[in-house]
Amino acid sequence: MTNTTTRRRFLAATGALPIAAMAGRASAADFTLKFATGQDPSHPVNKRAAEAIARIKAATGGKVDIALFPANQLGSDPDLLGQVRSGAVDFFNIGASVLATLVPAAGIVNVGFAFTTYDQVWKAMDGELGAYVAKKIGETGIVQMGKSWDNGFRQLTSSTKPIKTPADLKGFKIRVPPAPILTSLFQALGAGPSPINFNEVYSSLQTKVVEGQENPLAIIATAKLYEVQKWCSMTSHVWDAYLVLGNPASFGRLPKDMQAIVLREFDRAALDERADIAKLSDSLKADLAAKGLQFVDVDKAAFRKALAATTFYKDWKGKFGAEGWGLLEKAVGPLG
Repeated sequence: MTNTTTRRRFLAATGALPIAAMAGRASAADFTLKFATGQDPSHPVNKRAAEAIARIKAATGGKVDIALFPANQLGSDPDLLGQVRSGAVDFFNIGASVLATLVPAAGIVNVGFAFTTYDQVWKAMDGELGAYVAKKIGETGIVQMGKSWDNGFRQLTSSTKPIKTPADLKGFKIRVPPAPILTSLFQALGAGPSPINFNEVYSSLQTKVVEGQENPLAIIATAKLYEVQKWCSMTSHVWDAYLVLGNPASFGRLPKDMQAIVLREFDRAALDERADIAKLSDSLKADLAAKGLQFVDVDKAAFRKALAATTFYKDWKGKFGAEGWGLLEKAVGPLG
């Protein structure tokens, strides 16, 4: 039985119940809210979100009760983005790369081969670049709930051949999220990118609709993509943020003291999740190798040089504008 089939049967049997509901929790809260994610329940995002939810409930004396719906139970990422805007979902964790379909400025953190270290990432995201992205999110009628979480550096997996050099990407059929900048990145490198929602990735790889995909190691592990892929090339071609979005009307109904508690606990969870991903970066390669995934070390500078030889950086500088691009280069140095 496939991973996708198992998940669908599970969701059908449980009626898409949140984690807390499946634990048999009863609630008489003043405020009952929904928090949706696209990640598997075992991913650090859901572990830390569940802990934050428990702390919020305790700190508010049970008045704020948040149900957690992991693994796209309430819809695909684009569906959930619409739901958080309408208020059908109160909080939603989304990758910046997918959010860029609504908030183009969010995609600036995904510029190919821009970030090379986590020191660069967190200085930027907890500083001026992060504030710029949050401001742009707010202009679309949703709100970013505190600090950025860590989606991680994205690596490239394949089933038909190992990707060792930029030339290996020529004509390579690769799944990307519905994110314009990632589609553009792989097109510039000569690949054939196909935007596919995350809840369809496993089946698309299994049925050979695409040859490969790209995601952080934590996603490759928790979504069991190693079952349908043979090689993992450590390209670290893009760093991606997870951003917790909130519906302003839902959040605004909470008293000010409870809003402060929610933000405080979400920020604590963000820092804990960042630490989780950092630790996993050290252990996941060994774990995945033991499951049969073969790792390929690549010359990242060669990929960046190949990208710089195209119009990719020039094109995206024009799309993001001088302000955003200036803040990015302030954090990572000149690009292109």
